[in-house]
Amino acid sequence: MATVKKRKLLTIGTTAHAERFTGKQLISVRKGTTTRSVHSLAKNASIRMASSSDFKANPERFESAFRDGDGIYFERLGIAVVNERMEEGIQMLTTGARSRNAIAGAEPERYVYALAKRASAVRRFTDTAQHTWGIQATDVMKSSFTGKGVRIAILDTGVDDKHPDLRGRHITTKSFINRESAMDGNGHGTHCVGVSCGHQQSSSGLRYGVASEAEIYAGKVLSNSGRGSDRGILAGIQWAMDNKCRIISMSLGSPAFEGEPYSRIYDEMAAELLSKNILLVAAAGNESDRPGMMAPVGHPANCPSIMAVGAIDSKLNVASFSCCGTAIRGGQVDVAAPGVDIFSSVPRPDLYELMDGTSMATPFVAGIAALVIERYPTANAHEVWVRVVQTARRLHGASTDIGSGLAQAPR
Repeated sequence: MATVKKRKLLTIGTTAHAERFTGKQLISVRKGTTTRSVHSLAKNASIRMASSSDFKANPERFESAFRDGDGIYFERLGIAVVNERMEEGIQMLTTGARSRNAIAGAEPERYVYALAKRASAVRRFTDTAQHTWGIQATDVMKSSFTGKGVRIAILDTGVDDKHPDLRGRHITTKSFINRESAMDGNGHGTHCVGVSCGHQQSSSGLRYGVASEAEIYAGKVLSNSGRGSDRGILAGIQWAMDNKCRIISMSLGSPAFEGEPYSRIYDEMAAELLSKNILLVAAAGNESDRPGMMAPVGHPANCPSIMAVGAIDSKLNVASFSCCGTAIRGGQVDVAAPGVDIFSSVPRPDLYELMDGTSMATPFVAGIAALVIERYPTANAHEVWVRVVQTARRLHGASTDIGSGLAQAPR
């Protein structure tokens, strides 16, 4: 295999002490409420609200709604984001007599971060000249399915769509970061695209990708420094919906604290997407430092309606950094995948790097879900979820760490 370096992403992957809240607020709109009603209620609360449909031709410009007005309403998601220093208007909007049947609630908007981290492990599986250890462990090379025709959205730091291993692929890109193109200036996004959708035969000679014929939709929702916010994630999710993606892979997150509730707004959105045949897959988080400290699954993976992915090493043990399920509803790890010493693509000129993190485990599961959809074309998103977790390989370890086990490709 090619000689590659091990990426050190400590500032991106270790988010326990990172800034958490932006000052903006997410507003949840009840199902069945018309867009006209939302704008009327916002106007009565002295909130100048734009609609995401106003930016349909150029969705990447949605941030101007916060400069030129007070916020934006993502109609297809039923979620609004309102500027900071609008407390009086938000209170009127969420508690007013006219709003009770339309507005479900509000919560702080979070910063989110790319979730890659350096770690070390003694290997049981090893990369060969043909396959990475992760491809072997997930049985991908034994599967006859390639994800052909399945659209996967990877919401991350963008992608180098001119990477030699992505030639000839169906790739659609969009940036939701101000003054940054969809070109990946970080490496994290291209690495995740490679794991989920890389070719069966890469220019390195080593297969590292799962769904080698899936259609790639790379939405840049994290900056080149690896940081973003909920509003960018929501814009990316709505874009993926508009492009009829069946799977949305999110190797990103924000830390949660023990006993902290999950986002009701995100969970309601994810449940609605499941009913519309779209599966959200997210990284559990890298805040643990085992064996001494196990951190809870982070946002948004801690939502019950989002599939949370933990990381294992090549000995099939839980990775030292992988977050843990909690006793409260939500916050569980649903399934695990390879997340230590993961070989994949990065932008030119380096081409390849090894990375660690639940960020690397997540695109394995997203790619496997695409294979399941190809294998069972009539399966809805709930059924795809069930097949992924029920066919996982049982491992020694607590379900709070690894969920149902190691995700496996269908045959």
